[in-house]
Amino acid sequence: MDIRNIAIIAHVDHGKTTLVDFMLKQTHTFRDNQAEMTQTTILDSNDLEREKGITILAKNTAVLYGKTKINIIDTPGHADFSGEVERVLNMADGALLIVDSAEGPLPQTQFVLTKALENNLKIILVINKIDRKDARPKEVLHETEELFLHLASHEDHLHFPVIYAVGREGKAWDSLPEDPNSPGTLEPLFQAILKHIPPPAGDVEKPFKMLVSTLDFDSYKGSYAIGKVTQGTVKSGQSVVVMYEQTKKGQFKIEKVYESKGLARVETEVSCAGDIIAVTGIPDVAIGQTLTDPSDQTGYPGIKPEEPTLKIVMSANTSPFAGREGKFSTARQLEQRLIKEKQSNIGMKIDPNQDGNGFIICGRGELHIAILLETLRREGYEFQVGKPEVITKIHNGVTEEPYEEMIIEIDSAFIGVVSEELGKRRAELLDSHTNERNISKIVYKVSSRNLLGFRGDILTKTRGNGIFNTRFIGYFPIGGVLPKLRNGVIISLENGKASSYALETLQERGTPFVIPGDLVYEGMVIGVNNRNDDIEMNACKTKKLTNIHSDVGESFVRLDQPIKMTIEQCLDFLEDDELLEITPATLRLRKRHLTHVDRLRAERSK
Repeated sequence: MDIRNIAIIAHVDHGKTTLVDFMLKQTHTFRDNQAEMTQTTILDSNDLEREKGITILAKNTAVLYGKTKINIIDTPGHADFSGEVERVLNMADGALLIVDSAEGPLPQTQFVLTKALENNLKIILVINKIDRKDARPKEVLHETEELFLHLASHEDHLHFPVIYAVGREGKAWDSLPEDPNSPGTLEPLFQAILKHIPPPAGDVEKPFKMLVSTLDFDSYKGSYAIGKVTQGTVKSGQSVVVMYEQTKKGQFKIEKVYESKGLARVETEVSCAGDIIAVTGIPDVAIGQTLTDPSDQTGYPGIKPEEPTLKIVMSANTSPFAGREGKFSTARQLEQRLIKEKQSNIGMKIDPNQDGNGFIICGRGELHIAILLETLRREGYEFQVGKPEVITKIHNGVTEEPYEEMIIEIDSAFIGVVSEELGKRRAELLDSHTNERNISKIVYKVSSRNLLGFRGDILTKTRGNGIFNTRFIGYFPIGGVLPKLRNGVIISLENGKASSYALETLQERGTPFVIPGDLVYEGMVIGVNNRNDDIEMNACKTKKLTNIHSDVGESFVRLDQPIKMTIEQCLDFLEDDELLEITPATLRLRKRHLTHVDRLRAERSK
């Protein structure tokens, strides 16, 4: 069968997954009465993906266009999940680079294009969303050509076809249409794939070989090892050797071979070089290992993603409420789950904490780590984490820290707010200009450490306006210590239930995190102070009852709305002496040392 293997790459929210929706629908992958025909972002099946509106996990599907099978690999667009992009691009022979016709190429566009060109993938540029009122497809084409010129390593990279599309309506053209609202289909895109993306190379006469690029799990079948057959053929019952580079890990027998058909995996008798398949029957298989015929016991180079830049310490919950709300609360249960995560999430490093209890989780950014924490929480785990820290390096005797390039697009009215906030964070202004729509595009260089908590702060100060994107640009000498940017906190003095009477007093000093009836414990953070220092209060105090009648309605208490934060916001809020307790039911901020005496001792020992 004629095969094409393509990856869909782009910056976040430029329309990758929506375009794949219509590729599935217009090739009649589903019956007319199937539910998928009325769904959007079909491949984003993960609950978190649907809630956040982003692709987190790379996924592969397949459509049949005429007599050609097109394997499609949908990849994340957020920089924090770039490890997902790196591990699956080796399965593709070409890529659709999706660029928003208004926003143009953004930081992650540059990252994914760099990786695609390093893999020598044939690129088809898709300028999407040309029906936007602020669309500027001609300028965006020029900007993207400049990006190719900057990244290309040989002349072939500079020759690429251009498709114009309205992905949400399933329409594409091979030249810029006069009216993007005119009828259309994705026929020009499919034709461009057949014409410009080469069929996969691979000799079917050679012994079987496949690099494992991704994993999936099933309680019935066990682990699925997924990858592209680079040579030979494979069938059920065939013996294979598992290699990591040139080290033999074992020999096993393949139970079943599956190929993709739409969203489903379909069992097949035999699969040949070039196809993307899934096989079962190999326990403890890992991404980056090679499955090979016993007659040729050599492996491919392992997949080595870029290094993480942020770390966090995770350990079993030690609060007074430990074990009450989660199904899995012991250190052993947490360790087993993290070992499983380590197998499939190659962009993340997970190691035992050599300086104490728990584990050190290293990821690409706050969102990368926050998604793992939220996933564990939803699976029934409870645990605690400390403040995120950047990963530093020593180079020629100099301590270096990661830096990022931040691109901000915002209404000019908010430039002062942004400049003030980034000035506090010691950001360096690289470029700035304002277009005819009074939208300013500003480029900064800033350390990852000083960016922690920026997104939440600036979205609040600009009332949600603006687009903020970052790109890791390397390690540079460590800068000065950032002053504490948030106010102090209000700490509970007692164990018990928060009362209306006590919270009324609390809100005179700050803003509460709890409501009447919430369980609190000594050392738990129950609010943010109006001033810079921490204070302690009894949130469980009730009004003393007397036998004297009063005409005044003393029982009526007016309380402000408490602050409710997400995991990401809590991570941004944390200071060094604080922890975040995460359970399936609750997020609680607390001090590392719960009693007043222990906190004083810790302060004196510094």
